[in-house]
Amino acid sequence: MKIVSWNVNGYRSITGQNKTKRYDEVKHQNYLFEFIKDLSVDIICLQETKCREADINEELKAPEGYYSYFSDCQIKKGYSGVAIISKLEAKSINRNIGIEEFDNEGRFLEVDFGEFIVYSIYFPSGTSGRDRIDYKLKFYNAVVDYIEQKRILGYKIIICGDYNTAHKEIDLARPKENVKNSGFLPEEREKFELFLNKGYFDTFRQFNSNPNQYTWWSMRGSAKSNNIGWRIDYILNTQNLKENTKDAKIYQNITGSDHCPITIDIDI
Repeated sequence: MKIVSWNVNGYRSITGQNKTKRYDEVKHQNYLFEFIKDLSVDIICLQETKCREADINEELKAPEGYYSYFSDCQIKKGYSGVAIISKLEAKSINRNIGIEEFDNEGRFLEVDFGEFIVYSIYFPSGTSGRDRIDYKLKFYNAVVDYIEQKRILGYKIIICGDYNTAHKEIDLARPKENVKNSGFLPEEREKFELFLNKGYFDTFRQFNSNPNQYTWWSMRGSAKSNNIGWRIDYILNTQNLKENTKDAKIYQNITGSDHCPITIDIDI
């Protein structure tokens, strides 16, 4: 199976429901469905959908032959949101951690496929101030505590998401300049390591230890063309999937968002 995680920075834009403008060319292009078809994706986890499911045109909720599941922000229009599109039908779906201040932002989606559980999670950014950094750190704790209840029971778990944290210096182009900025703060990196300490593993680093491998670039200046980026999108798996995980890649050349998709190939 090929499983993907992608912060799409607006579901209606990346599917062509809303027009996009690039180099003065205005068009409607469904980058998402094209990518799913080209890579024969089995499951794709999306973050920052920025819309409610009810606002999506019916034919754009999933490609033919796929199911779609959405978790929407309840308190702010055009904000946050996650989704999972899959060839497999879910056995059960959960959109809540059980803590209102997190559940109402639409950052969490759990889909149980029977043999394994997949999560699409959009971890908060802390760039707007100390309050949001604290919110982000508490969100990390809540997610780890919730999923840990499943892991200790032996479930096979795949956690896809925009974690909004670069783990190590190798994971961003300018670590020294960003050590005091949200996304690379010591306390944020410690929260990311909660997952690793519980036994999850970073699927990409299992196969690739090279630098300059990023998943997000600022839209300011020439960050993308100069590859001044951050690796803040991850797929973390439980140890009972380590032998099953056969490959992991970052598709830096795929357009349609300020993030690029990441994938794993897995026998499951």
